[in-house]
Amino acid sequence: MLIVWAALLLLAMVVVVTADIGLRNLTGRSIDWANEVSEYALYFMTLLAAPWLLRYGRHVRLDLVLVMVPPRVAWRIEIIADLLGFAVCMVLVWYGSAMTFESWRLGSITIKNLVFPEWWLLAPLPAAFVLLAIEFLFRLHRLLHGDRRPREEATSVG
Repeated sequence: MLIVWAALLLLAMVVVVTADIGLRNLTGRSIDWANEVSEYALYFMTLLAAPWLLRYGRHVRLDLVLVMVPPRVAWRIEIIADLLGFAVCMVLVWYGSAMTFESWRLGSITIKNLVFPEWWLLAPLPAAFVLLAIEFLFRLHRLLHGDRRPREEATSVG
């Protein structure tokens, strides 16, 4: 479902940018907040799409080493990668939560063309990394209970 929201954000961003360009070419005026909203949309799309991409193995990964080593070694590398991914996600959950709380406590405000509380931008960060951490646990579980070889999506290099 999050990927659908990311796609809808992309559609909205395309509409806003197209309207801004069309308005600029026709009238010489532009939508002041269009660039800013596009920046925020890219950020939110990334957070929304990341768990889905990880789930389906569509994330960026360097798999060259996995095809050069024996399958059992590649399987162990996958385990290490999932454990590291989980650990990094948990650090980012903690840090993102602390940043969000501190921003809320201080009443920090984002001031550009649009003015709003800064924590609105920060709050999705820990939530996204919780989902990513959970997905790393699922990946690790599937890896430990499957064949002793790297994942199918692990070897796009031939």
